[in-house]
Amino acid sequence: MPRKVRNIIRDLQDAGFVDRGGKGNHRNFVHPKVVKPITISGKEGDDTLHYQEKSARLAIKEAKK
Repeated sequence: MPRKVRNIIRDLQDAGFVDRGGKGNHRNFVHPKVVKPITISGKEGDDTLHYQEKSARLAIKEAKK
């Protein structure tokens, strides 16, 4: 069962990412150590898509370096 968007957002915020806003239901998260912003789309109760999981996981890993 896929995780919810709210879980990905919580993981990013716990890793030090900051939501800089976006249009509609898109949110852009930035971190000083990560070059590319991470975009998460969907309402907080929606299931995440596989590419959202992967990009968030890689960004968190890059932020910990």
